[in-house]
Amino acid sequence: MKVLKGQDILALGFMTFALFVGAGNIIFPPMVGLEAGPNVWIAALGFLVTAVGLPVITVIALAKVGGAMDSLSSPIGKLAGGILAAVCYLAVGPLFATPRTATVSFEVGLAPLTGESPMALFLYSLVYFLVVFWVSLYPGRLLDTVGRFLAPLKIIALAILGIAAFALPVGDVGPAQPAYVAAPFSQGFINGYLTMDTLGALVFGIVIVNAIRSRGVESPKLITRYAIIAGLIAGVGLALVYISLFRLGSDSHAVAAGAQNGAAVLHAYVQHTFGSMGSGFLAVLISLACLVTAVGLTCACAEYFSRVVPLSYKTLVILLAVFSLLVSNLGLTKLIAFSIPVLTAIYPPCIVLVGLSFCKELWNSQGRVVAPVMLVALIFGLIDALKGAGLGEQLPALLVDMPLSEQGLAWLVPAVATLVVAVAVDRIMGERKEALA
Repeated sequence: MKVLKGQDILALGFMTFALFVGAGNIIFPPMVGLEAGPNVWIAALGFLVTAVGLPVITVIALAKVGGAMDSLSSPIGKLAGGILAAVCYLAVGPLFATPRTATVSFEVGLAPLTGESPMALFLYSLVYFLVVFWVSLYPGRLLDTVGRFLAPLKIIALAILGIAAFALPVGDVGPAQPAYVAAPFSQGFINGYLTMDTLGALVFGIVIVNAIRSRGVESPKLITRYAIIAGLIAGVGLALVYISLFRLGSDSHAVAAGAQNGAAVLHAYVQHTFGSMGSGFLAVLISLACLVTAVGLTCACAEYFSRVVPLSYKTLVILLAVFSLLVSNLGLTKLIAFSIPVLTAIYPPCIVLVGLSFCKELWNSQGRVVAPVMLVALIFGLIDALKGAGLGEQLPALLVDMPLSEQGLAWLVPAVATLVVAVAVDRIMGERKEALA
């Protein structure tokens, strides 16, 4: 029976970590650190729950069903599961997340050096997606290209930044913003939730499993075990990155007070600490972080859609790279404006799906419980999405002022209430049934 060597398992963990860490993951924590001030570590705890805990749990849930999202969504039926999977893959793939990796890496890393002209963005994104296309064309070599080459480079760059955050602080911790004085844990929790890494985990699950299979491992138990180990390695790596970036942000008040986003905090710190080399270093770091994520997303989307549409994997890689190139040239501001409402709507049912997948033995029929809870989560996620799109004034006051609405979690209370009712109905109806295939 084929097994992975220790170095292969480590490379798999590095690959998984590298797939997750995009520009957003590097930008959010410094801003939380700056605004939380003395309460930074309480806020950090909340952030780690949603930005590390949920993605790792999602990887484990997918590993248990073979990596494919449609296997995880089988309790809601083939049609509904297929629609959910397609929407998730498109949202975190060619429509939003993949193009955004190019625009973010350009605007954070290179725009300060080249200017924000449309031509500069086009030339950068053209080279960027040529590299994404070339690496994604050979998914069987991901463990080598990403796990053994790109991921270590990315980790070294992050390690330099992380060590500098602790060894070379800029100054004293500044005062906490009012929101972080009132509820630091809650604010950190919300910011971690908004990284949307759980959606990324749903997409990357098949990439991780396929990387294991590319080494000849066929045993379902071993595949599950290796995927869980990879998820845990990635979780530890994410936690270390976030902790160092929280420290960087909290100590940067002297040079970054009044910064509007985490990118400005990073720029201020890196420029102050590394001088003229700062901008170049940050450009390389952000570009590497985004490039690996873009490769993972492209491979996952091509792998998924090659099974549901009559197109080959290579053809889909070409189409995805070209489409992502075109969308990326809309610019970061427009991309974020379009993506936030869509991601806000589909994130809640995905969280429900992952969470309930660990409880399937507790009820008679998965479909009776999972489907209604996901539907309610989706409905209230859509309400949050409408508010995020600036259409909240069109909604009844009752829906706008739901519990936890301010935190973007208005779906949580209705979903839990539906879960209680669905479990009660399942108990009354009895007769254990198999999940829909």
